[in-house]
Amino acid sequence: MSMPMALAAAPAEAQGVRGPLFSRLRIPVPITALQDEVSQLMARSWLPHVNRGDYDGAWDVLPLRCQSQHVAAHPILQGFALNDGARDWNDLPVLQDCPAIRQLMARLECPLKSARLMRLHAGASIKPHRDHGLHLGCGEARLHVPVWTHPGVHFLVAGQEVPMREGEFWYFNADEEHAVVNRSRAARTHLVMDCVANPWLVRRIQEGAFGA
Repeated sequence: MSMPMALAAAPAEAQGVRGPLFSRLRIPVPITALQDEVSQLMARSWLPHVNRGDYDGAWDVLPLRCQSQHVAAHPILQGFALNDGARDWNDLPVLQDCPAIRQLMARLECPLKSARLMRLHAGASIKPHRDHGLHLGCGEARLHVPVWTHPGVHFLVAGQEVPMREGEFWYFNADEEHAVVNRSRAARTHLVMDCVANPWLVRRIQEGAFGA
């Protein structure tokens, strides 16, 4: 699924709408097929997250979509967002072998920017931080789909725990301070997608809102 397109930085419908703290979207997830597919991807080379000062333990990434100019570049440029104003995004070749992930992405009726798998290993933690500008009021939305998680994984946003479970679709306001700790003995793996917050997505997020 290739989606080159010009993306507006902040749709008028989202400007000034900060939205809920977090929200569970009512979008079905083919979790068994997704887990089978991601299991096959574990043999690939994942990248340690570049912000090494922001976490303890092991946290790594497998990029699935990136800015168009980096499709043939080093994986580090593919896996991490860059503030260079790029508007065109493309699938990476790995997605050709990922029908379940492509099926899930096709259910999003909004422009899709980056997509990646993010794995937080057992005993690891992500320190409190903010991703400035990543919320509805800036026309951006970060979505998470837990592929594997555990009750020992705690995802906190503005001091509130987001009750993410496997096979669910979640938005959270990444501009608020957030942190994750994995106290389990297994890795936590999420599919993470950054999207343009068009009217369809804003409506879905507001419908499933927690902590509004």
